[in-house]
Amino acid sequence: MTSTDHDHNQHEDLVGGPFAVIESDPGVFTSLTRKIGVRDIELVEMYDIEPWATDHLSPHGLIFCFLWRKDVHRPADFNDPAAERVWFANQLSDDACASHAILNVLLNCPEINVGDDLRKFRTDTEKMSPVMKGLAIANSPLLRKAHNSLARPADIRGALNAIALATLDEAKAKAKVKASPATSSTKRGTKPPPAKRAKTNATGTRSSPSKSQLKAKTKPTTQDEEEAYHFIGYVPAYGKVWELDGLKSGPLEVGELPSPAESSSSSSSSSARNAWMDVVRPALRMKMEKYGGAAEGGDNIRFSLLAIVDGAYEKASDALQLLRREKGALERRMGEGWESKVDQELFVASHHAFSAASGSKTYAVNFGSQFMDASLRIQNMPEVELIPAWETCVRDAVRANINVEDELSKAIRANTDHIKRTFDYEPFLKMFVERLQAEGLLNPLMGREEDGLKIKSPPRTAKTKG
Repeated sequence: MTSTDHDHNQHEDLVGGPFAVIESDPGVFTSLTRKIGVRDIELVEMYDIEPWATDHLSPHGLIFCFLWRKDVHRPADFNDPAAERVWFANQLSDDACASHAILNVLLNCPEINVGDDLRKFRTDTEKMSPVMKGLAIANSPLLRKAHNSLARPADIRGALNAIALATLDEAKAKAKVKASPATSSTKRGTKPPPAKRAKTNATGTRSSPSKSQLKAKTKPTTQDEEEAYHFIGYVPAYGKVWELDGLKSGPLEVGELPSPAESSSSSSSSSARNAWMDVVRPALRMKMEKYGGAAEGGDNIRFSLLAIVDGAYEKASDALQLLRREKGALERRMGEGWESKVDQELFVASHHAFSAASGSKTYAVNFGSQFMDASLRIQNMPEVELIPAWETCVRDAVRANINVEDELSKAIRANTDHIKRTFDYEPFLKMFVERLQAEGLLNPLMGREEDGLKIKSPPRTAKTKG
């Protein structure tokens, strides 16, 4: 790369660029989190908000997508002093609401490994205002490139075209203002002309709009309104549950989290994460009823709900690794000749029960303590229980191995979909049409003559009797 190319690329990073539309799909958003450095999580779609559908997920946060309509809140709703500790960024870029919602949630979850880049980004922007944080997101090459790498090439070209058109319209508007006589004759200290002026008719006189025209301007029809979907986040942080909407001025409190004494006696992180779902559930029902379709039994479903959860592959892989180490500890405890004492079918199956295990890599922070507890349990186990425990371990390993293989297959399908989605088919289609034209096959396929004119159908002849 030459120095000129390097300067040009650096200039492009400084100028920035648009955020293209990306598909609202859990796999796409999971890929986005991994491209920006977040590890050991994924986004999954939720089909219900009742405990039976959420407790097994133990979500870190939620992403709610809905058909956007203006929502009015009082300024006092955003005056909570606790909100100052919440990391929150306003959305300043079009079509970036999904990335903003995900970042607003992730950067308020200290238990999630967001990676070095996002950790530094959070530290650098922690004292900024929400508007400046949104500006930092819009001008971050890492976030913009990761976002646009998941978009279709046609959507990227559309985003660039939209910026070009907006720039040209703004330039035309400025030129029109400069060229207008009223602007040129305006002297210093005089009141500038109003921004909106009445339209003139063919004779040059001003025409006052009719009541029907005013009504059409103030209340556009449903057909004229453009549907726009918006993403917001929900996350528990600093003792409360927050709604994080990049189009609002700040975090909006949903409710307070129960104190440790009021919550379940279990101290596990999953139980603590499930407790906040009881707080956010009523707010989600209200949103679902307000923005299309009821929370229960609605037939106009115009929203979706995604949960940020622990990665399924990482959990399945850790479970398989733990079973493999337990198997080894049981075999060492049983001593020589244990092969003839166990079930022979399971003995054969044990040779393939760990085929999906990749080396000895583990993901959970507390994996070492889990294995230590299992080792102590095996050391204190009576000899009569060793063989049944080994057989149970192999059976569990077979199921765990299947789970890992399923997750690997899901990742392969997601990567295949990503390649299909982001591949640029336009050059092939353009060349294909050009070759058809060069070979003289395009016009016949379109039902036209060689000169491109439409083939005239033969005139109908009237039938005569007899």
